[in-house]
Amino acid sequence: MAEIKTPEYLGTGRRKTAVARVRLATGTGKITVNGRAFESYFPLDTLRGVVSHPLTVTGTTEKLDVKVNVSGGGPNGQAGAVRHGISRALLKFDATLRPALKAEGFLTRDSRMRERKKYGQPGARKRYQFSKR
Repeated sequence: MAEIKTPEYLGTGRRKTAVARVRLATGTGKITVNGRAFESYFPLDTLRGVVSHPLTVTGTTEKLDVKVNVSGGGPNGQAGAVRHGISRALLKFDATLRPALKAEGFLTRDSRMRERKKYGQPGARKRYQFSKR
């Protein structure tokens, strides 16, 4: 007997060096990140708030299950990437949510990246101490 598949809505989010692949499906509001519970993967309330904000703004917190695969970067970059991915997937789920997501700035990819280290210097901007003599 074949299983009846519910449609899944995909979204890719990026922030700094983190990439998140998000799958939305109708459900009870369960969020899974890399096979772990949402609360254990993002232990800080601020990061959990960042991730769940698009769902809160659109009022879909209890209606959709979210599955996320995220890699690269640190906790803040990953949380931002997941937020971006959820927002993009929500657009595919319901295009009428666009104004609400756009007003909050969730659809814009944050292009700020780490500046590369330059040769002859210890960092991107820092220089070795100048000696006149």
